[in-house]
Amino acid sequence: MTAGVLDRELLDDVRARITRGGVDSAEAVRQAARDSGRVLGSTVLNELERSARAELHGAGPLQDLLEGPDVTDVLVNGPDDVWVDRGRGLERVPLSLGTAADVRALAVRLAAIGGQRLDDARPSVDARLPDGTRLHAVLAPIAPTGAAISLRVLRSRAFSLEELVASGALPGAWAGLLRALVLRRANVVISGGTGTGKTTLLAALLSLVGTGERIVTVEEARELTPDHPHVMPLATRRANVEGAGGIGLADLVRDALRMRPDRIVLGECRGAEVREVLMAMNTGHDGGFATLHANAVAVVPARLEALAALAGMPRDAVAAQAAGALDVVLHLRRERGVRFLAEIGVVRRDVGGELLVRPAARWSGQGAFETDTAAWPELVRRFGPW
Repeated sequence: MTAGVLDRELLDDVRARITRGGVDSAEAVRQAARDSGRVLGSTVLNELERSARAELHGAGPLQDLLEGPDVTDVLVNGPDDVWVDRGRGLERVPLSLGTAADVRALAVRLAAIGGQRLDDARPSVDARLPDGTRLHAVLAPIAPTGAAISLRVLRSRAFSLEELVASGALPGAWAGLLRALVLRRANVVISGGTGTGKTTLLAALLSLVGTGERIVTVEEARELTPDHPHVMPLATRRANVEGAGGIGLADLVRDALRMRPDRIVLGECRGAEVREVLMAMNTGHDGGFATLHANAVAVVPARLEALAALAGMPRDAVAAQAAGALDVVLHLRRERGVRFLAEIGVVRRDVGGELLVRPAARWSGQGAFETDTAAWPELVRRFGPW
């Protein structure tokens, strides 16, 4: 018999033994197999134990995909509609999760592992699994197929700039500039679409921060793992079912200011917390970083204005605060399955007081990069030589 067949027959028994306590998954599997009267080889026992751990404590049939090399995302649209992203774009995988009820049960169990509730009364959830994997799941009627699951893998280490250059994520000539931005404490926004590598680039830059500096990161769910000895991560907390106890990004940015930070990092600007970040960067907390969803450096001002409006900031106040707080925008794109740094922009105000981000350099992901005759010399003057 195969491990797959056996785990279906023995899983309930294994689960019951673990729930009663006193045994780990390996011992529970051995006891269940012995009491069932089956004689199993060591290979099948090991596979069964691993399957039991994945079913009880991990992502079940999705665990193998999450542990695959280079996998960043695992997406489930239905029982027979599973996709992965290995850095080359989404690829469908031949995996069946059973029935719509099985997918729903998996989503509910994953939410519970992450300490969250997922049911008809609360059919949408964001959670963090024990291994750091980020979970988003929705149930019917939000998901017509019964349930949809999105899993984002947390990278266990930060890539260096040299590794990013070698992978084609940025031209080698820009590595010195990025180091200079960190060394000279520029306030930097990293923009781009979903899955373009914003967190990867941010972690690489934070790894360049001096070891004597304290970095405080603020995120909805922890993703940043820079190679740095002194990182204090802060993460938001959702309100409970009574609507109490929630802690948002804006609250955490204010908390970060009181924690003696040398660098304040906002994992993603997505709402009113942008006001707190701009104020922090305007009051001596330089060398900060934030990420932002945007289509190009030129549209970053509009995105900042839209987000700041949620905090009640008028447009002219946003322009004044952002121009005084921000120095550079690094914009990432994803094309042909490759993530790369496509634009570097300089933040300024025009003669009419409007906030602008002028592209100083562009790169297509291959070949030489192009520079702007006005903005590039300004970048060199402010942060060069490198």
